[in-house]
Amino acid sequence: MSEIPLQDIIREDAVRALAEDIGSGDITAALIPESQQSTATVISRDNATIAGIDWFNEVFKQLDDNIIVEWQVSDGDTVKAEQLLCTLSGASRSLLSGERAALNFLQTLSATATVAHQYAELVAGTKTKILDTRKTIPGLRRAQKYAVTCGSCYNHRIGLYDAYLIKENHIAAAGSISNAISTARHLNSNAKIEVEVETINEVKEALTTKADILLLDNFGLDMLREAVVLNNGQAILEASGNVTTETVRAIAETGVDTISTGELTKHVRAIDLSMRFK
Repeated sequence: MSEIPLQDIIREDAVRALAEDIGSGDITAALIPESQQSTATVISRDNATIAGIDWFNEVFKQLDDNIIVEWQVSDGDTVKAEQLLCTLSGASRSLLSGERAALNFLQTLSATATVAHQYAELVAGTKTKILDTRKTIPGLRRAQKYAVTCGSCYNHRIGLYDAYLIKENHIAAAGSISNAISTARHLNSNAKIEVEVETINEVKEALTTKADILLLDNFGLDMLREAVVLNNGQAILEASGNVTTETVRAIAETGVDTISTGELTKHVRAIDLSMRFK
């Protein structure tokens, strides 16, 4: 399966959001004279890391390509509460009709970037990278995974098509870790193979069969350290399970290569943004 270009994703996301919100027409915006022009500003009410500017812009582009948006920040920038993000000018009706869809993208993706930035800061100085997961908001996976990178974290696989991740149920169905890995190499010798392991014995089996990546599922700190020593650089080690802002630093200090957590994308709280007409 080929990867869809991000710009196409952005365009499709905006189409879907506008159709959902405006439907057959914005009856409230129709109260405003069609010829009226306005200027508006968007500010952040929270400290945040910004992501989603292209989605915001695309909403207004689709509604009215005469809308002018002037940004004071870029994706990946950290901002303070009450900081000006951008100024918009153009037809009042278009500004009003696009406001919610545009802000929804910006506040949700900035929320993801903000959490990612927090996690990246917590492991700074270690060799460990923080990865996202497939636990994303339905319909916004590529958008959220883009936002993760704005917060200085990294993407795991995008979906089920771009890398193997052999988990507990796959292993049970295949009969063993060895069987699953052998079949994966036969079917697609070029794809990276990651296998979930739950015990040190499973670590040994996965290493024997030359897995590229080991997902250490819910390992305690002592087990993680043991796995690092046993691995001795043979495979990439990914820790997962019970990862929080309170535990992530200690996990990173065991020497694992990566830590994956759904917290970056599934439990985010939207950043408080405000759009006001001048």
